[in-house]
Amino acid sequence: MNVLRKILFPFAILYGFITTVRNFLFDKGILKSTSFNVPVIAVGNLSVGGTGKTPQIEYLIRLLSDKYKVATLSRGYKRKSEGFVLANATSNAEILGDEPFQFYQKFPNIQVAVDANRTNGITQLLSQNEKPEIILLDDAYQHRKVKAGFYILLTSFDDLYADDFMLPTGNLRESRSGANRANIVVVTKCPSNLSNEKQEEIRLKLNLTCSQQIFFTFIDYDDEIYSKDEKIAVSEIKKEPKILLAGIAKPKPFFDYLKNETDECLTFPDHHHFSDADLEEIQKKAQNKKIITTEKDYVRLKDSNLISQLYYLPIKSTFIANRQNFDATILEFVKRVV
Repeated sequence: MNVLRKILFPFAILYGFITTVRNFLFDKGILKSTSFNVPVIAVGNLSVGGTGKTPQIEYLIRLLSDKYKVATLSRGYKRKSEGFVLANATSNAEILGDEPFQFYQKFPNIQVAVDANRTNGITQLLSQNEKPEIILLDDAYQHRKVKAGFYILLTSFDDLYADDFMLPTGNLRESRSGANRANIVVVTKCPSNLSNEKQEEIRLKLNLTCSQQIFFTFIDYDDEIYSKDEKIAVSEIKKEPKILLAGIAKPKPFFDYLKNETDECLTFPDHHHFSDADLEEIQKKAQNKKIITTEKDYVRLKDSNLISQLYYLPIKSTFIANRQNFDATILEFVKRVV
């Protein structure tokens, strides 16, 4: 914790008080939450920063979209459009935001929508001729104007909410007690060989209620990188000089998976909109080398002048154990509501 964050501690206390009062008003029904007669699953976190929401949403899409009509609803962070937007063939990352556009590109059999007002967004989705049977709310844990039927709370292995504090001293958007709303807590970005003893230690630290389930996942990187025309094995690409580029919250694991001692790593802010000056600087540094980026960054860069050199590395969320129990819990909830 840096000095400035320590100085701002009184503001963290005030912010925590405000969010606690807000949650109390929603819990008591004084502030209105809207429920819907379709299964609504909210995925989010207590903290700012990357906890792996995108791969978790994609896991749910793969689990559910073969059996049900699925829609995702996101805020569309840093998009240049306003209000409710339903993705179509003319959409791009500037209209939808990078993560929703990634969903739209990867899963053509689902509906992808964005709206900062989640209540309006769900209402609009349900007014479509082909209305969804399930709605996945991306990054909506604190959006309490919608009462989801099921809440999945994510927390990173190396940054557990139990070890954190309220903004601006820490990174929590609300107090740790907000975890009590979760049906499931997923500890993300774990080592793939996380021991049972360490899992039990984390269970005890998070102090979940008897009705809550906990699962542990790790980020599983693809064995190949992809461009618009080809794919190359990671084992091959690791050997050659290249540029690694990331505009995500925590890029170190991505860099570590691909880099060798000759590579240059370029880091940009999360959800960064690449300017012409950025692109010119990247191209100058790359020269004739391949540029490998994250899948989220690729959707923002694929229409740029970097495309002939540009590749991306897909990731997915993989359960260390008990995946079948997670799947069964989600499917049981959906069947109760549909």
